[in-house]
Amino acid sequence: MIQGKTIFITGGAGFIASMLISRLADNNKIVAYDNYTRNTLKDTPYASHPNVRQIKGDVLDLPALKAAMAGSDLVVHAAAIAGIESTVRSPVTTMQVNMLGTANALQAAKEVGGIERFVEFSTSEVFGSYAFKVDELQQTVTGAVGEARWTYAVSKLAGEHLAHAYYKEFGLPTVTVRPFNVYGPGQTGEGAISIFVRKALNNQDITIFGDGAQIRAWCYVDDMVDGVLAGLEHPNAVGESFNIGNSRAVTTIYGLAQAVCHVTGSQSKIVFKDALSADIELRIPKVGKAKELIDFEAKVDLEEGLRNTAAWIAENENVLPELSDLFKS
Repeated sequence: MIQGKTIFITGGAGFIASMLISRLADNNKIVAYDNYTRNTLKDTPYASHPNVRQIKGDVLDLPALKAAMAGSDLVVHAAAIAGIESTVRSPVTTMQVNMLGTANALQAAKEVGGIERFVEFSTSEVFGSYAFKVDELQQTVTGAVGEARWTYAVSKLAGEHLAHAYYKEFGLPTVTVRPFNVYGPGQTGEGAISIFVRKALNNQDITIFGDGAQIRAWCYVDDMVDGVLAGLEHPNAVGESFNIGNSRAVTTIYGLAQAVCHVTGSQSKIVFKDALSADIELRIPKVGKAKELIDFEAKVDLEEGLRNTAAWIAENENVLPELSDLFKS
């Protein structure tokens, strides 16, 4: 259990970071550094927690980043541009924030000194379009130059390579986590499950881009946070990359939409549109390395996670009364 540490989190107002803060704030000091493009933290009790200090800043501003990080023991670099729509809209910003922002965070950690662990977020998309039970030693691949999805994947892969380089050359104790389709209560932005659930709770059409046959493994946010905590604590984690996902919680995108409708009792129609960019046809991780080295294993199955997510959205967002009543005890 992490106690008595000062923990610096870039992207600290984001979805996963907010859930991480909820697990750490009572026993540690947290510095949440964010530009607040999205703000999940504001809707949690931890936005005003006495151990949480929020700093508005940009990871592209190295002097500000370094000043804010000074005095920290642990660093979690979660700041990034994510989501296919954001990448299509702003490919230059995506590359700059994800590559240069990671470079700045690593350099700041090296210069301030005393950092006991630096956990950096990569992505499962580094494995390319077809990723069936992929392990951490499997070749990372990308597609055509200019495709938005690979713009994002390459930007994150560059950051991952750089994190490993800082460990090898400077001894900075870096750890990389590769999240596989994280979802759960409080998610903001472009996550498929949160979008599907919101549509279902309002009986609106659920749009699938492509034919819906794409296969994904879904990781509940509590499990993701467990993986990050293991990366921060376990001595075996340093210098390694880990797949953080749930290889049992697997379904097609069409099957996911159907499951959401079932869980919520929705009458939403499922409609199909052309894909926005190249898509990932198959993405299922092999998670044996994380189990063996840092004792991480996902626990929450998909139906339980969907119910928890739908209940949170029904309680916290505007949905049809007759559907929100389904989740009231």
